[in-house]
Amino acid sequence: MIAVDTSTWIAFLQGDGGEDAQLLDTALEDRQVLMAPVVLTEVLSDPNLPADVAQTLTQLPLIEIRPGYWQRAGALRAKVLAKRPKARLGDALIAQSCIDRGIPLLTRDRDFRAFAEAAGLDLVIGAAKA
Repeated sequence: MIAVDTSTWIAFLQGDGGEDAQLLDTALEDRQVLMAPVVLTEVLSDPNLPADVAQTLTQLPLIEIRPGYWQRAGALRAKVLAKRPKARLGDALIAQSCIDRGIPLLTRDRDFRAFAEAAGLDLVIGAAKA
């Protein structure tokens, strides 16, 4: 199983190439994608997202939020902020969802490296097609 960050979903939905988009395509075919609730919210926030795409995305299985999640996410963000000037809240929530389930995160967003360093988030960093 794998979770996918908003950056990769957007690239995939726009038809952009890249390693991450190809990995997402394969994972979808193999039914190996779990949706982080925050990512679903971010992707569905696009006012131009076609209704059929939104419907398909909402049918993907969600990562379950377990008791203590909010506290763990806050502590994770604090740990990252102690070492660097920024750690976006959404990124912290996505990272904690993946850490709790022990699943890797597929992303283009290099900001997640701070969460990997701080708490062992398993990352699959995709590169955009040149």
